[in-house]
Amino acid sequence: MKAIALGLMLAAGATVAVAQQKPAAPVKVPATITAALADPARADQAGDDARRQAAAVLAFSGVKPGDTVIDYLPGKGYWTRIFSGIVGPKGHVYAYWPAAGQKYAEKSLPVIQSWNLPNATAQVQAVNLPASDKPVDLFWTVQNYHDVANNAGEPALRAFDQAVFKLLKSGGTYVIIDHADTAGRGLANTNTTHRIDPDYVKRQVQSVGFRFVGESRVLRNPADDHSKNVFDPAIRGQTDQFVYKFRKP
Repeated sequence: MKAIALGLMLAAGATVAVAQQKPAAPVKVPATITAALADPARADQAGDDARRQAAAVLAFSGVKPGDTVIDYLPGKGYWTRIFSGIVGPKGHVYAYWPAAGQKYAEKSLPVIQSWNLPNATAQVQAVNLPASDKPVDLFWTVQNYHDVANNAGEPALRAFDQAVFKLLKSGGTYVIIDHADTAGRGLANTNTTHRIDPDYVKRQVQSVGFRFVGESRVLRNPADDHSKNVFDPAIRGQTDQFVYKFRKP
């Protein structure tokens, strides 16, 4: 399960165009997001902000101070550290790996824990589906959703989405960022080119009760023809990606 996060650091008061189902006005990046991105403590990761469109996608997510966030399969903790700065002392961030993903946490987990973020918990869960002992405001996963389908296909995705639905508060938000495949391909290439059909994702997540809120197109790349493996040097870091937001009624 490989998570490659994507983001952009903008100056305070900057605006980011966020595309949804209908034409949307530019969305202002909250000062809390700008401040979290500017934190000197994350200077080692800030160089990725422009490529990852961080300010844009975080503004789109609606994350705010006081929120409880699950950063699922957090990779090297890029998003975890930003979320920590945004949610502040009244919020909390949980960087979780599933039990089956323990090997992916071996290097990153000690590093994230060494940051000693007072409002963050990083751990490998004892179960393989997302779980929380209390309802959360935002469930966030970047470039991992396609991996859920690799071994068991649609039933695995349905179980995953149902677990996310269960742990979110009423009105809670579910954000999925992943590499786009060609429309109509469904799950055909999740374990080969590591892509997934965005329309399939939208239908699948809605099928368990979520409402589709909209899409940010800041990571879309029409130059990507969807034929290459996402790790191919010719396209790596520049793949066409979708950013979907769902809400629990």
